[in-house]
Amino acid sequence: MIKETFGSVKPIIAMVHFPPLPGSPLYDAKRGMNWIVESASKDIAALQKGGVDAVMFGNEGDRPYILKATPESLSAYSAAVMALKSEIKVPFGVNYLWDPVATVAVAVATGARFGREIMTGVYDSDMGIWAPDCAGAVRLRHNLGRDDIKLMYNINAEFASPMGTRTLAQRAKSAVFASLADIVLVSGVMTGEATETSDLKSVKDVLPNTPVFANTGVNIDNVQDILAIGDGVIIGTHFKVDGDTWKAVDGDRVKRFMDKVRTLR
Repeated sequence: MIKETFGSVKPIIAMVHFPPLPGSPLYDAKRGMNWIVESASKDIAALQKGGVDAVMFGNEGDRPYILKATPESLSAYSAAVMALKSEIKVPFGVNYLWDPVATVAVAVATGARFGREIMTGVYDSDMGIWAPDCAGAVRLRHNLGRDDIKLMYNINAEFASPMGTRTLAQRAKSAVFASLADIVLVSGVMTGEATETSDLKSVKDVLPNTPVFANTGVNIDNVQDILAIGDGVIIGTHFKVDGDTWKAVDGDRVKRFMDKVRTLR
């Protein structure tokens, strides 16, 4: 399933972070949608030239984040992906922060192979009490005839703390058993912060037959340890100029990273 979805074993999935979309406070109306598409296009070119296995779109620029997609941002997100599809030569996925139903909707609309989101649990978060609608997202995927879209469940949300007393491993196992996770993601405390290898191992130990990926903070120094445990990684910040989440992709950083990964695989 991993190779068929992402084009490689131990895949490196690179983020294409959209600048702020219409409706978000940081949206630049003077530059408009054309600039958003142009910015993403440059990042896609650099990532593909550097040799990543797959790309995933995300609306990281839409701070402060919301828990339910707005019509204007979801429309803009879908329009931008469709404008860029002809440039994408690798498998691609989508992630609408922080709405799993919207993520499935945009995945279906754009023809994505996979989607990522916080799908399960209840959290005390920067955005307030956070209770994602996993059932709604999975039912939408089925009702729209796209059971082939692989859903990646981020089980320890960034910018948030889970309510309850279950361990990370218990929540991971439950996400697969009760909520039909295709792939489980383990994160650090926020975007760009490293995933703890001990957390990754605790989840992989209870899910030997389910792909488990590191979701944040992967870099050239820790990727060997992470790939020794996990089945793949999602990487955004490390590929940016100066390792700054909000800057453009640095093609040289991508190439150095992928050169190392090739020696590990």
